[in-house]
Amino acid sequence: MRILLVNPPIYDFSAHDFWLKPYGLLTVGGYLRNSVDLYLFDYLDRLHPDLPASPHLPSDRWGRGQFPTEIVPKPHLFSSLPRYYHRYGLPRKRFQEYLTETGPFDYALIQTVMTYWYPGIREVIEDIRNFSPGTKIILGGVYATLCPDHARSLEADLVVEGQDLNSLWSYLKMNPDLKALPFWDGYQNPEVGILKLADGCPFKCTYCSVPQVYPRFTARSLSRSLEELQYLHRLGVRHVAFYDDALLYAPHKILFPFLKQVLKENIRINFHTPNALNARFIEEDTARLMVEAGFKTFFLGFESNAYEWQRKTGGKVYSEEFAQAVQNLENAGADLKNVTAYLIVAHPQGNLQNVEDSMRFSHSLGIRVMLSEFSPIPGTPDGESVRPWINLEEPLTHNKTYFSHLFLGGGELNRLKLLCKQMNQKIVASCETLALS
Repeated sequence: MRILLVNPPIYDFSAHDFWLKPYGLLTVGGYLRNSVDLYLFDYLDRLHPDLPASPHLPSDRWGRGQFPTEIVPKPHLFSSLPRYYHRYGLPRKRFQEYLTETGPFDYALIQTVMTYWYPGIREVIEDIRNFSPGTKIILGGVYATLCPDHARSLEADLVVEGQDLNSLWSYLKMNPDLKALPFWDGYQNPEVGILKLADGCPFKCTYCSVPQVYPRFTARSLSRSLEELQYLHRLGVRHVAFYDDALLYAPHKILFPFLKQVLKENIRINFHTPNALNARFIEEDTARLMVEAGFKTFFLGFESNAYEWQRKTGGKVYSEEFAQAVQNLENAGADLKNVTAYLIVAHPQGNLQNVEDSMRFSHSLGIRVMLSEFSPIPGTPDGESVRPWINLEEPLTHNKTYFSHLFLGGGELNRLKLLCKQMNQKIVASCETLALS
């Protein structure tokens, strides 16, 4: 049996390779690796051999960088938005050639992530139907889980909702090997890898879709996590990003044993945390162990400095706890210019949020800020609150750029982004001055 794994191109106003890898797809592929012939086509692989080394697509010191991009026509919904719309990823023609040269395939498994990225999925399905018409197409992932009816409208043969993969194994008529490792060897010389120590999150933030995708918080096997890391290390991976949604929860049972074993085995890899860390749990011993084990970048979920907004959206972390977490990281030896606070902008309760004041508070701690434009996700309390304004059944309305312009206005949004950029530049300059002194 020949199975093709596809990570689709992205259609959006902006996209950046922020350690983006199709971990779920590679994991499922790994379960099948001993029973089928596996093939991987990742449109978002910036190190793909068909992309010659280019000064326009360099990786930064932590393995991030820009995707190949082209300007494309905007969907009608976005016609009044004064922004260019882009397609990110390898050229469409290259995938068509790949299907002709390497196909046919029995099945194609397509990863889905953001709901409003579905135009890239539609493109992949169209090309598979045209160039490998006998291939059965299967969708899984976040979009397939949050918008299953819309996903079925793309005319895939199977849409797998949630984390229960029994429908997939039944459709393939196969028994998976759940001990097999993810299909990282589908890449040539991978630079970035992904790990998860647990699935789900015990918190219920009102703007977050994680409880819909992972109804329960469940720790993964320590031995399994270590085996995946050792495998990535053998492949020569230099950077590992954790995709956990609650990496610091119950640390003495999950994170600490993992990191102590990493230190014991002297596995030297740069660790990164693109999913927001809960600053409430960054105590002195936690910060010290993370820095010692190789964590280089810390992205902290802060969202707002306003107490009332914090309380109403789940009470994940309060300002004094956040400030103490930053101090603990600095005392442990973390480089503050690599510590970033995520702040939501254009939230429906923005009148309570005080975005600019929250930015200034974060910068006063000596760290950078990244503005995260709100995306109204159906099924979340905050997403459902805007249903009277927009048609949530159309996933394009979930687009963060579209909604933030609609709700906040382009002028105010651009003002906040410019202010944030200026503040970040001062933080970096200050850190560099301290390093030289």
